[in-house]
Amino acid sequence: MLHRLTKQGLICITQPNHAWLSGQLAQAWGNEHFGQFAPKKEVCFGAEQHDIGWLFWEQAPTLNPQTGYPYKFTELSTQEHINIWSGAKHLALPLGRYVALLVSLHGTGLYERFTTWQNSQTSSQIVQDFLKREYAFQEQLIGFLKNDPYYTAYTTSEVIEHNKKLVATCDALSIILCQGFTSEAQVSQVPTINGEITLKLTLQEVKDNYHQVAVSPWPFQQSEVDLVYEGRLLQQTFSDEKAMREALMADCAVTLRTTLKPE
Repeated sequence: MLHRLTKQGLICITQPNHAWLSGQLAQAWGNEHFGQFAPKKEVCFGAEQHDIGWLFWEQAPTLNPQTGYPYKFTELSTQEHINIWSGAKHLALPLGRYVALLVSLHGTGLYERFTTWQNSQTSSQIVQDFLKREYAFQEQLIGFLKNDPYYTAYTTSEVIEHNKKLVATCDALSIILCQGFTSEAQVSQVPTINGEITLKLTLQEVKDNYHQVAVSPWPFQQSEVDLVYEGRLLQQTFSDEKAMREALMADCAVTLRTTLKPE
């Protein structure tokens, strides 16, 4: 779950809804500088479903007693994260092999990039065991896809790495947009035709639940990208988990919109 603090209260955005926003970004992605990607439908679907492992947790989010709100995704323990990501590939596989591959690659990529788990011997063992299982799954799945005449062209290390970075980019952009920011933000390691680049985001307008954001350099096909997603507004803190869950299931949904424009 992601949090956006507003004057009205805390807007909670589920991981699957944040992933839906990632999918919208992937669908709009690509131009002469940033190039195209393939297989496009599968990559867009993978971006949209990259957090499918969170589906069950989001149905019954747990309460952080220190804040009185549901836990943010960054507040859960390493073991809880691993439990979620270990099940993600099994939920994604019925959606398609390439989608499941991207979901698994995204999960391992998070632990490859964010390595605070190495500070604890217990966490290190948990994550290393997870990575070993996921790498084996990925290797097996790539082998299956290589034998498929349709997918074999999309299983080279270069194509897979590009698609992995693109899903990670859409994820990072979506997190920034969902959580909200006050001035500027950046996303690094963004794939382009000639390598990688850093995107700069500048907040231009805020009106209720609408944001207008400038992006530089511009990575999208069209001259403007309109995004829609959803959150749930909590106007109080909680000491009881059941009451918090009931509040999240009540009529508290808010529609969130963001327009992206070139700087």
